[in-house]
Amino acid sequence: MQNFIDANRHAWNLRTEVHKNSEFYNVAAWKQGKTSLGEIELRELGDVRGKSLLHLQCHFGQDTLSWARQGAQVTGCDLSENAIDYARQLARETGLDARFVCCNVYDLPQHLEGQFDIVFTSYGVVGWLPDLEPWAAVIAHFLKNGGVFYMAEFHPVVWMLDEKMEFIKYAYHNAGVIETEQTGTYADRYADLNYKEYGWNHSLSEVINALLRQGLQLEFLNEYPYSPYDCFDKTVQGPDGNYRIQGLEDKIPMVYSLRARKP
Repeated sequence: MQNFIDANRHAWNLRTEVHKNSEFYNVAAWKQGKTSLGEIELRELGDVRGKSLLHLQCHFGQDTLSWARQGAQVTGCDLSENAIDYARQLARETGLDARFVCCNVYDLPQHLEGQFDIVFTSYGVVGWLPDLEPWAAVIAHFLKNGGVFYMAEFHPVVWMLDEKMEFIKYAYHNAGVIETEQTGTYADRYADLNYKEYGWNHSLSEVINALLRQGLQLEFLNEYPYSPYDCFDKTVQGPDGNYRIQGLEDKIPMVYSLRARKP
């Protein structure tokens, strides 16, 4: 398993060097004050002013620092050294108060102390985790009593489709590791990158039950027939600015979100 994690760390180190200069992330506009957060999470998580927020699998910290702009006291965690280095650089450049920790999310309790009002994670995160039980345990460990876990994530139905979004290729449930040879990255499909990555599909029931087994109480589960990001093949942009798979517009869920509370 460590070999898979090491390979994914290497892949995200490579990706980061492309992502920080990509139009997809548009760091220049972000530095000028544009938020990187989407309408879904801003609306559903609500007012974070004065609250402590832990962001799991934060990549290079754009969303983490956007929550800081919203008034939260933020901490971000990611396994990529390059991503965390750049997150710290962005915090310095913008003068935003933030703390960043570099480690595998499973190992975070060995690298970080304290508890938080909010634990947050979003978009393309759980698919890198082979087992959601220890992930949910980490969430429960870092939540204060009465604290909220919130996630917005790409729907498992999307991950059933092949890379060209033409047919069902993968199992809905976790059927073991998925090894893929990648070129480029979702933020720049023509980038000169070549690497292997390892992922795992997780059903909604697997996600929710892992959280429930840690004693968290589900407050809502929402599903959306669109993606706020143009990161899949064969997408078309709708009048609402969101993206759907051509030929499957509004026929499949593309994103889900949930909020759960620690009693």
